[in-house]
Amino acid sequence: MTSRHLNKIRALTAAAIALIAIPLSHTAHAQDAAAPPVAAEAVAATPTLEERLADVEAYMNNVARPEKASGAESLVKGPGPGANAWQMVSTALVLFMTLPGLALFYGGLVRRKNVLSVLAQCLGIACMVTPIWWLCGYSLSFGAGNSLIGDFSMALFKGVEPGNTGAGYWWISDSIWAMFQLTFAIITPALIIGAIAERMKFAAVMAFVVIWMFAVYFPFAHMVWSATGLMCGPLNPAAAIKALDFAGGTVVHMTSGWSALVLCMILGKRKGLGKESMAPHSMVLCMVGTGMLWVGWYGFNAGSALGADGIAANAFTTTTLCAATAGLAWALIEWIFKGKPSVLGFCSGIVAGLVVITPACGFVTTGSAMIMGVLAGFIPFLAVAYLKKLLGYDDALDTFGIHGVGGTLGAILTGVFADEKANSVVGPLKEGLLLEQFKAVGLTIVWSVVATAIIAYIVKAVIGLRPAPEIEEAGLDLAEHGEVGYEH
Repeated sequence: MTSRHLNKIRALTAAAIALIAIPLSHTAHAQDAAAPPVAAEAVAATPTLEERLADVEAYMNNVARPEKASGAESLVKGPGPGANAWQMVSTALVLFMTLPGLALFYGGLVRRKNVLSVLAQCLGIACMVTPIWWLCGYSLSFGAGNSLIGDFSMALFKGVEPGNTGAGYWWISDSIWAMFQLTFAIITPALIIGAIAERMKFAAVMAFVVIWMFAVYFPFAHMVWSATGLMCGPLNPAAAIKALDFAGGTVVHMTSGWSALVLCMILGKRKGLGKESMAPHSMVLCMVGTGMLWVGWYGFNAGSALGADGIAANAFTTTTLCAATAGLAWALIEWIFKGKPSVLGFCSGIVAGLVVITPACGFVTTGSAMIMGVLAGFIPFLAVAYLKKLLGYDDALDTFGIHGVGGTLGAILTGVFADEKANSVVGPLKEGLLLEQFKAVGLTIVWSVVATAIIAYIVKAVIGLRPAPEIEEAGLDLAEHGEVGYEH
């Protein structure tokens, strides 16, 4: 093509552009004439590429969202999909621990005439605690309040929105955080019923639990896990007791275990204890329930990392190692002292291991978890096999021996084995940590014992604790619930 042809093409192209531009220009001028001039709208700042990458890195590392020099809002405003998904799964797993895990574990250990009473108590507690949690329990546990108890700022779930984050942790929904903590609030009082099984009226159980939640559970959830709590070492620089409790050694196991001891002593022994067989009616149900508890406990412990990160993976690992080691240790001790390793021994040891590792699972290494597993199989075994007989209390399903003793042991061992190699949170708190753990243990025991005694005597005075002797003899299922667990 010659240069003359190229010049012609350029000229034609320029003419075409000019023809297109003329009407557009006229239109623009007509619009300018028709409308008065307005101030240019402020253009919202957008995050830079570096800031957007920093958001992604923060999410992947499960750390705080970074501040943005540009002043722009993050484009990742809501919960992180992966972390939030793990938190939803964990919440379901913890509920699974109570229904059906704990219900079957306890249900298998009672006599067949009382199996439905245990199931009804687990169901009743789950269904009763939930609306209380929505009404004010969550707010009393995690509202700012003071060092002992929260406030009513989040009553009726005020401000708890699915798209908001930060109430629990950086990348999980505030709604899921509230639900996750609800499942802890459900299982804690349900643990108590193991000590008083087969001999406490359903109405008395429900009344006791309602008062106990306000007097014991909500204060301890706040003191241990709230940023303003008295014993929240990781989050409250002003905490009077700078203790560690990853997933509920004090909040869940110690409060329920020590309360269970007091309540069963006030209630008295089962009718016919020592004169007739009180053997479990179904070790099959007990074993199935144990398996469900173990599986659900991963939500309990690993879920308390509040994200699918390395801390969660460590908690998952230490939980597995401690539970299995404790189950083995308990069975071996039985084999040595009683001649046979029982299924009940395996089940008891596994649960004891899960209890003991709970406050420490996110703070200790695998080697420490193994040592804790051996101790978890040995010390609670002594409490169940010998301490109960020595002191003469009727802890029907060994709630105190496993949860009270095991929870106390776990809280103390956390002070011994917590390691900043497992979790950097430990570093600033390591010096003097064992003493702080003893302080937390002491406060938990005294508070739980005193509060439980007062509540038990109030309920006893108002509606009574035990059913009539003939009802207890016949079994609680038919008299209290109009049903039986087995037709034949």
